[in-house]
Amino acid sequence: MRCGKMAAAPPPPAAAAGAAAAAGAASGWGGVRRRCQRLLYWVPVLFISSILCWSYYAYVTQLCLLTMTNIGEKVVCLVAYHIFFMLFVWSYWKTIFTLPMNPSKEFHLSYSDKESLEREPRGESQQEVLRRAAKDLPIYTRTMSGAIRYCDRCHLVKPDRCHHCSVCDKCILKMDHHCPWVNNCVGFSNYKFFLLFLAYSLLYCLFIAATDLQYFIKFWTNGLPDTQAKFHIMFLFFAAAMFSVSLSSLFGYHCWLVSKNKSTLEVFRAPIFRHRTDKNGFSLGFSKNLRQVFGDEKKYWLLPVFSSLGDGCSFPTCLVNQDPEQASTPGGLNSTSKNESLLFPAKPLRDSQSHLLTDTQSWSDISAKAEKGKIGMSNPALTMENET
Repeated sequence: MRCGKMAAAPPPPAAAAGAAAAAGAASGWGGVRRRCQRLLYWVPVLFISSILCWSYYAYVTQLCLLTMTNIGEKVVCLVAYHIFFMLFVWSYWKTIFTLPMNPSKEFHLSYSDKESLEREPRGESQQEVLRRAAKDLPIYTRTMSGAIRYCDRCHLVKPDRCHHCSVCDKCILKMDHHCPWVNNCVGFSNYKFFLLFLAYSLLYCLFIAATDLQYFIKFWTNGLPDTQAKFHIMFLFFAAAMFSVSLSSLFGYHCWLVSKNKSTLEVFRAPIFRHRTDKNGFSLGFSKNLRQVFGDEKKYWLLPVFSSLGDGCSFPTCLVNQDPEQASTPGGLNSTSKNESLLFPAKPLRDSQSHLLTDTQSWSDISAKAEKGKIGMSNPALTMENET
């Protein structure tokens, strides 16, 4: 009598149905939880919107129409107020509803590269996959260990200044921070709008506080009639003054960031280049830093319309060196030691960024010359590292 291995009996239909039902219930509960989270994310926006609506009623109706007695003062205050109000709302709207930009397709791994990356064990094989994917990309920054910045959630090579947002669950170009007050990531596509939102909200609050001050003083000296308007006037001044203090510090901080060409994330963790960390690696000088955010056409600087330079995937950096036998470093770039030959691969910049560099020599020419001279063009020692 031969003994054989008995095949495992299939699960009974009732057990399979129960498992499927449990999985479906878990999936359904997860979907409900995500929807509830998305609704909760709008609470700060609704709070700001409600404050804005109340301030409009308190200023226009209670202060201007019912309290002010001078016709000329009413007209001037109402016209100026509505200009600030319109610019405030316009920039706030653009900051909220402008979708963050994601890396272009060239930064995504191909299907075959993703299969190879999943199939190969961590080590030299994966390094080779990433090296092939990143060798022609205009990237200069690295991880803390010197590896290429790779996102294993989005399956892409991260462009310079790009980071993965845990709230949006996607990689955001030139990410500054995720702002709960706008329920959006502040990055390359809407950073100018965010700056204008801070500026116009600060002007809005300062204007209200300045024009409401004399009536606020009258409230404490019993110079106002005993109506409900006096309480709106009092709280309007308190709210405007309080928001002015917080907004002035925040706006000043972001003006400093623009002048240094930094993001909030880069202040807390300086960008790491191939050979070293440099907190001012992307700074090209105040004028060029300003133009990178606001654009070349000054007529658009104060309007919430997109005018920033570049595509968000590549940025000129003051740390890109050339071969000492080549022509001098392009204008706007600070050359370091001559003993270091080509610290960073001469990748071509986007056309919309390259005019920030005043030299006429193009980056594509530099790249071709470097390759002809057998200067190393591939990114060395690339390893995959999870980084958010």
